[in-house]
Amino acid sequence: MIIPAHNEGAVIGRTLTRLRPLLDDPDVDVLVVCNGCVDDTAEVARRFPGAVVLEIDASSKPAAMNAGDRATERWPRLYLDADIEVEPSAVYAVFRQLAEPEQIVAARPEAAFDTADASWPVRAYYRARTRLPEEGVRLWGAGGYAVSRKGHERFAAFPEVTADDSYFDALFSDDEKTVVPTPPMRIRTPQTSSALLAILTRHRRGHVELSSVPAGSGQRLRAVAGTVRGPRSALDAACYAAFAVVAHLRSRSVVGSGTSRWEKDASTRTAAGVH
Repeated sequence: MIIPAHNEGAVIGRTLTRLRPLLDDPDVDVLVVCNGCVDDTAEVARRFPGAVVLEIDASSKPAAMNAGDRATERWPRLYLDADIEVEPSAVYAVFRQLAEPEQIVAARPEAAFDTADASWPVRAYYRARTRLPEEGVRLWGAGGYAVSRKGHERFAAFPEVTADDSYFDALFSDDEKTVVPTPPMRIRTPQTSSALLAILTRHRRGHVELSSVPAGSGQRLRAVAGTVRGPRSALDAACYAAFAVVAHLRSRSVVGSGTSRWEKDASTRTAAGVH
């Protein structure tokens, strides 16, 4: 397992606490790759026996994942965002799936959004999002994905892109990837509208950079409009549309400016699980 972490000292302890059974398993490598950190991410991660902590100078998630790849020879591999909580049983289930001599070479656990601490516009956005019909097997947008040795042969290294999960997902056909039925990975959603806009802008910009926007804005908005069944779902759809349009406009301005930035949700990064 490879966990890229850039200034994640507030949450890496929470993530590793959930992974303690894996840290005790001699057949599993758990690597925390601190990239360009100026906080205590590495110090916190080293408090967990069994975790291998690497530090690189570059503030780059792809560079961190590549460094993790070079530091382990174990397969399959799960790449996990530092703020995502996943049950060890889910990790084992994905690894078992990818160890089978089948066509499946890429997978992830199921995932669920936790909106408990979010503002009402954010909760409305995610209610509308979860009503959208799924199109094919989607590995991106869940905070973690895994690959077998055979699947990793599809690419030499992760390129310097914002949407690494979308890049990864596009490498495989629906027949080669799957979402394994597991306890879901916990995705803590942004708590505020501004924090949600930040990550939506980053996601949209990442798709634009890859020229792989999964659906046109109009198509997505028509799809969410089709989920309206009453006043509450109509309000949810309106919130979804508002966030989507603003994020689209912001991403265009960022891409057009030629600047590079990594928008991060700071609203959920509070100290937790540090021992």
